[in-house]
Amino acid sequence: MDVELGQPQGSNKCCDDDGHPKRTGTVRTTSAHIITAVIGSGVLSLAWAIAQLGWIAGPAVMLLFSFLTYYTSALLSDCYRSGDPNTGKRNYTYMDAVQANLNGIKVQICGILQYANIVGVAIGYTIAASISMMAIMRSNCFHEHKKQDTCQVSSNIYMIIFGVVQIIFSQITDFDQIWWLANVAVVMSFTYSSIGFALGIVQVVANGRIKGSLTGINIGVVAPVDKVWRSLQAIGDIAFAYSYSLILIEIQDTIKAPPPSEAKVMKRSTVISLVVTTVVYMLCDGMGYAAFGDATPENLLTGFGFYNPFRLLDIANASIVMYFVVVYQVHYRHIFDWFEKWAQRTFPESQFIKKEITIPLSSTRSLNLNLFRLTWRSIFVMLTTVISMLMPFSNGIERFVGALGFWPLTVYFPIEMCIVQKKVPKWSTRWICLQLLSLVSLIISVAIAAGSIAGIVSELKGYKPFKTS
Repeated sequence: MDVELGQPQGSNKCCDDDGHPKRTGTVRTTSAHIITAVIGSGVLSLAWAIAQLGWIAGPAVMLLFSFLTYYTSALLSDCYRSGDPNTGKRNYTYMDAVQANLNGIKVQICGILQYANIVGVAIGYTIAASISMMAIMRSNCFHEHKKQDTCQVSSNIYMIIFGVVQIIFSQITDFDQIWWLANVAVVMSFTYSSIGFALGIVQVVANGRIKGSLTGINIGVVAPVDKVWRSLQAIGDIAFAYSYSLILIEIQDTIKAPPPSEAKVMKRSTVISLVVTTVVYMLCDGMGYAAFGDATPENLLTGFGFYNPFRLLDIANASIVMYFVVVYQVHYRHIFDWFEKWAQRTFPESQFIKKEITIPLSSTRSLNLNLFRLTWRSIFVMLTTVISMLMPFSNGIERFVGALGFWPLTVYFPIEMCIVQKKVPKWSTRWICLQLLSLVSLIISVAIAAGSIAGIVSELKGYKPFKTS
């Protein structure tokens, strides 16, 4: 099902020089896409992360990941075109860029990690959206009945609802057609972040002081080994909160043809987006830690209670749900397109794969129904929804996904492609610095993974699938 929206006003041709639909992206639209990808549920978990690391290490780690993300994103954006930055062959996806610059087993490993990361993120989004929908239901139930024990619900129905919505939206085939959804997601992310920030101020005023410490939660409140695991999990939360390299090339592919080059536009967009993101994180999550101190919850909004002020919290949770509906689609454009192109190459004569049924809606719009697209995208969404129903704890999954994607996808492959593309001499100063950066990032990624696994194991103790909570 594909809604054809027609060309933007002012367009003087329908296609770029490679025959693909004309791109119209600008600094503003790509910044919106990046902010959509970055400011997610991470903004609600980073207050807990600061609580584990403290007032010094918490903000310092955020700034470190912000700078590292910008640097490696700049390297990756230069890989969008092979050769000349204005006229070279375009690489439409992350995998295309890897194939153009690297070869052999590296390309295969990248593909495995990329799609494992994609599935993990889909599960995390589904769980997080269902938690927010449950929060709305429970707060309104409590407000009506005044009894908490009458408001026990299962997350399964909300995950199913989220999945059905994703099946519908996933039928839109052109990434550029959903630019307006990115703007909606930006508004939603700022809405729930602002509410969290405002409630944090109110809580600090009510407390009469700023809580928290320079070193985070104290040993004694938690055991020394738990302090270590929690610190690693906190770094994992921050890594996940800054992760968007996986879809950077796809976002860059929406930028209109040069001049200026897509890489220059993307670098400007990355600076704007990461500055905005870091400011939002510092304000919202710093205030959350100031409000709750060592007792800061893993989801900032739950610290204010499900029930009071319930209307404001309902708005925040509804904004989170709408955000995840949109960002799910932003993340999964490329896996949908990749699989469908592979199927078309493998089975070029299959009518089931290539036949389009056009249903006119008006003089300028039509509905294109492709049964293969409808079938496979629906199956993907249904599988991730079922897995989410079996494992309804999003923070541990998001941390592990952050660890899984941080070193290879955010650091290693952009560095390796840069070395090949720029012809950086082996053992030169720049080559050594890039390799040291990659090695340090690998160590951090392994440590985050260890902490994430420890957290998931802890959550699995006594867990029963499909239970009501």
